[in-house]
Amino acid sequence: MKKYILQSLRLTAVLLLLLCVVYPLIVAFIGGFTKGNGGGEKISLNGKVVGYALLGQSFTQPAYFWGRPSATGYNAAGSGGSNKGPSNADYLKEVSNRVDTLLKYHPYLKKENIPADMVTASGSGLDPNISEQGAIIQIKRIAAYRKLDQKKVAQLVVENTKGPFMGLFGPSSVNVLKLNLALDQLK
Repeated sequence: MKKYILQSLRLTAVLLLLLCVVYPLIVAFIGGFTKGNGGGEKISLNGKVVGYALLGQSFTQPAYFWGRPSATGYNAAGSGGSNKGPSNADYLKEVSNRVDTLLKYHPYLKKENIPADMVTASGSGLDPNISEQGAIIQIKRIAAYRKLDQKKVAQLVVENTKGPFMGLFGPSSVNVLKLNLALDQLK
């Protein structure tokens, strides 16, 4: 019995050392070679950090592109979904309210033309991207509020659209923060 207890203690000590010290150091070292040196890709404007490429932000003004809704209020510390399913009455009311808001600001849209990502929160609640279609449906509203040519705004969406990962996986997407910063640069 004593033999097994000592073996268990040694194994526990080795695993603690490996998993709590060595592994995190290796991950931090590798992260040092990524964009942002492991601290996330910061997006700056005039030398001031305005956000991170992988964290969504709330944009609610009609003159800006709106991002994907967040179940966490865009709080990175509380990342997670709402865990409410399509049979939950509160969830359905929330989605219905988002649809109504979109239709209010986009009267030219039909309910069935609204992309799902514009009214449903992502699993993390921090998704910085919207689908290309989610950006396209907002062009008319933004052009009207900013008194810009729709073609100019549409070109901006095209320039900021990233294709599927490796050309195969997932849909085309647009980073909302980068798109809105580019929008502010338009004259």
